Amino acid sequence: MDLDLTDAQRALRDQAREVSLRELSPQAAEIDSQQRFPRQAVERLAKLGMLGVAVPKEWGGAGLDAVAAALMIEELASGCASTAAVVSVQGLVCESILRFGTEAQKRAWLPPLTSGAKLGCFALTEAGGSGPGCVDTLARRDGEGVLLRGSKSFVTCAPVAEVALVFALTAPGAKDSLSAFLVSTASAGVSCGPAHGKLGLRGAVSSAMTFDDVHLPSAALLGTEGGGRAVLRFALDGARVGAAALSVGIACAAFAAATRYALGRRTNGELIANHQAIQFKLADMSTQVDAARLLTWRAAAARDRGASVSAFASMAKLVASEAASHVAGNAVQVLGGNGCLADYPVERHFRDAKVTEIYEGTSDVQRLGIASALLKE
Repeated sequence: MDLDLTDAQRALRDQAREVSLRELSPQAAEIDSQQRFPRQAVERLAKLGMLGVAVPKEWGGAGLDAVAAALMIEELASGCASTAAVVSVQGLVCESILRFGTEAQKRAWLPPLTSGAKLGCFALTEAGGSGPGCVDTLARRDGEGVLLRGSKSFVTCAPVAEVALVFALTAPGAKDSLSAFLVSTASAGVSCGPAHGKLGLRGAVSSAMTFDDVHLPSAALLGTEGGGRAVLRFALDGARVGAAALSVGIACAAFAAATRYALGRRTNGELIANHQAIQFKLADMSTQVDAARLLTWRAAAARDRGASVSAFASMAKLVASEAASHVAGNAVQVLGGNGCLADYPVERHFRDAKVTEIYEGTSDVQRLGIASALLKE
């Protein structure tokens, strides 16, 4: 893997770092405390071309790649993880349409999604779980189209989205009939529950969604009927690379906050940075950040090559999310009592990091996927 970034990748990373530092970070605590969707920030990022980075320019994207997107998400997450999560979801919806959509679907959805005129959400998880075998939502034939009936849980951006990428069965109980649909949230029969009160990533608002006999035309099918597993695998691989990059960004922010504090805090007249116990924590934190970043880059580079990426994506997501939790936890320890106060950002980083171990597949789900890939070799 070539670790040298292209000029375009560096330029996007640097631009994202600048906007993260100057615009996202100052608002992050307020967005978190109010559990407020960061609409102004998302609109600003849309103007900078950061929604749908891997979408070709002809469809309104930046025409870059998965490595560039990962670099951008990391930088945005270091300022406001909630905003980065929204951008990541928007990217996976765009890329799924780009990969599996018809020309008409691309024309209808990609320009408004990449421009931020419309927002997307990803609706997979149900009450029974988040795997493809847990889907019970049904899309039964109705003339030229289908009637969609069922419900989804924990849908990030559902309360603000104009389009949902929904997974449903086209034959009751037939798990091999899983299909993907692009559903306008303005359609009759679509409703969202109240926004969840979450531990972390609170600005990336989420809720349940209900589909009560929603009529969908045949043009709403993304990919082929019964081909939903291919769409889901592609989307989840990208989502996990994005989640890994977001985790690295959280870890970076927590490490930076702990380092600043250690270089300014004195006990008994001496900087705590001079204490070996603090130095060991900082050394471990820095090492974990770099290890997680390298795994994330490897997964993103494999995705750009068109290689099999599922195991790489799961490894990156597993290591990066657990690194984020460990680094943020150590940052709280470095700050001591102050680390438990909302006055300091590490308390928010700690909560945000924990969510990364759950969403887009828990750590144990990643381990199962990695083991499955290993045992097939």
